[in-house]
Amino acid sequence: MRAPIGNFDNAVPAPGCLDRLTEPVAAAVRAWQGPVPAEQILYVDTDPAIADTAVFVGHHGSELLDRSANCVIVAGKRGETTTLAACVVRSATKVDVNGVVRKHLGSRKVRFADMDTAVGDSGMEYGGITPIGLPAAWPVLVDAAVVDTEWVLVGSGRRRGKLILPGKAFAQLPGAVVLEGLGVGAG
Repeated sequence: MRAPIGNFDNAVPAPGCLDRLTEPVAAAVRAWQGPVPAEQILYVDTDPAIADTAVFVGHHGSELLDRSANCVIVAGKRGETTTLAACVVRSATKVDVNGVVRKHLGSRKVRFADMDTAVGDSGMEYGGITPIGLPAAWPVLVDAAVVDTEWVLVGSGRRRGKLILPGKAFAQLPGAVVLEGLGVGAG
């Protein structure tokens, strides 16, 4: 099947290729519920050598810059308590860590989680982290612009491969909180 966005000739419904996903992502796809069916989560195989956004968009279609999202893991700290959370914003924007995220988490200080924590605690590969299949205790903060996008390209849990799914599906993820202004400025 042809993907609904980008230059991908072979999009496969994720439930039919669970072996290409990390275990946490595959488990989330198996357990998927809600108004957007799991079959609308599409997997496209991609070259990990071109996984970084600018190179990827140049190769697979410039329209993907406005139709792709990045998932970054942040660590909010208040006193001795650290809260990990995922932030999902359009690739052309940056996460408003010191404004929207800090306020929502009720943290005094928020920083991007270090790579070992993000990878180790998520069970995913650096550069491929996706909001699908993250630990249940983590809030998943989603920019409203992502939810309002018809189809969104996001990581698959690995650097090889991406997922394409309706933007509204991000609002049905466990722990999802849709926030206005989470993504700001040019990325």
